[in-house]
Amino acid sequence: MPQGQPARVPEDGLTTRQRRNRPLTIVHTGAMKGKSTTAFGLALRGWNQGWDIGVFQFVKSAKWKVGEESAFRALGDLHERTGVGGPVQWHKMGEGWSWSRKAGTEEDHAAAALEGWREIQRRLDAGTHDLYVLDEFTYPLKWGWVDVADVVATLSARPGHQHVVITGRDAPAELVAAADLVTEMTKVKHPMDAGQKGQRGIEW
Repeated sequence: MPQGQPARVPEDGLTTRQRRNRPLTIVHTGAMKGKSTTAFGLALRGWNQGWDIGVFQFVKSAKWKVGEESAFRALGDLHERTGVGGPVQWHKMGEGWSWSRKAGTEEDHAAAALEGWREIQRRLDAGTHDLYVLDEFTYPLKWGWVDVADVVATLSARPGHQHVVITGRDAPAELVAAADLVTEMTKVKHPMDAGQKGQRGIEW
């Protein structure tokens, strides 16, 4: 890893400032835990910079109580009351346009997931947020519910300075190729290997 310096300076005609402030597409994939946690850590830093944060969870159940959600909703409330940090919106499965694991056919779920992506496209076009966390978004891509080429084209053409972070296993090769930063979480050891179940504060 470069220690604060790029390995090479590209001949792209951009100034150092322009290159430093360009919007990034970030993918956290792989079989090990920590993908969403890493994305939310980035969102926390962005919030501290005053960024407008939009979180969109594509697979987790609406009944799943995620610790990060409570924290970010509190930070959003803090911003509204005091102006500290930035605004926060959190959209998860079962709310509004989002897809959830509820009664219905696979076609129903696919249509709802696609509408979720369409809403994100509308927000990207309007420049609604500074940072988008598309949590577990690789799954609708893997299942063919959302077209990978459409996602890559939209992210490549998005206006302004909008960062996008996508998490989930099995990120499509086309998305990996188009991303600016890709991390693969690889398991070395996990407590579940020894039969331990997930615990409060670690898994949720």
